[in-house]
Amino acid sequence: MRIGGNSPAIVTGGASGLGAATALALADRGAEVAVLDINADLGQRVAADIGGVFVQVDVTDAVSVAKALGQVADEIGPARIAVNCAGIAPGERTVKRDGSPHDVSVFERVMAINVMGTFHVATQAAAAMAALAPVGKDGERGVIVNTASIAAYEGQVGQIGYAASKGAVASMTLPMARDLAKLGIRVNAMAPGLFRTPMVDGLPPEAQESLGAAVPFPQRLGDPAEFARMVIEIIENPMMNGATLRLDGAIRLAPR
Repeated sequence: MRIGGNSPAIVTGGASGLGAATALALADRGAEVAVLDINADLGQRVAADIGGVFVQVDVTDAVSVAKALGQVADEIGPARIAVNCAGIAPGERTVKRDGSPHDVSVFERVMAINVMGTFHVATQAAAAMAALAPVGKDGERGVIVNTASIAAYEGQVGQIGYAASKGAVASMTLPMARDLAKLGIRVNAMAPGLFRTPMVDGLPPEAQESLGAAVPFPQRLGDPAEFARMVIEIIENPMMNGATLRLDGAIRLAPR
């Protein structure tokens, strides 16, 4: 998919972290970008910085997603590029230290945002893309990039909800790509490792250094711009389809 003015893009979770970096990278390549997020203050700031538009959305709510995508279509045109970065990473053990079981509401919330949020945006964006005219020599209509995590494969202590949610995102990638192949819509997923995101930025400096030192090479935390660079490659490379790509400096997560 050629990135530019004829390929409007949406980025969920675009108000911060990996999403904000991706929105910036797309805008730098000439795309009209809609930043979708529940945080209006941060989202509007990012949209203003990149010359895009902001649309508030609750990705857990299918109706909210439908309204947001409709607003995007009205303002910049139907999206041909959809990048799902909205997500949360709460930590809780299967049995807590006080002997009580994992809080079901915590598990339900991470699944609602990470899995159902990805599902709502991807399926609704795909339906809108399917109605567009094909472009390019391959007859492409759109590209969807979802965000999994290396925790999908090596979930750590206290990550059953997060790991399960990211495993679901990784697992839906290939069948979704196969479903949409005849429509000329590609689907891939990114599985980032340890990156400098708001969650990591909140840790003490020594903790951040320790995390970075655990990465074989390069021995540091990932830069969100490096995540965005891979998203751009996925979008622009027509043979990249149905894959979940690890971007992790060769790290494999230990149990804790």
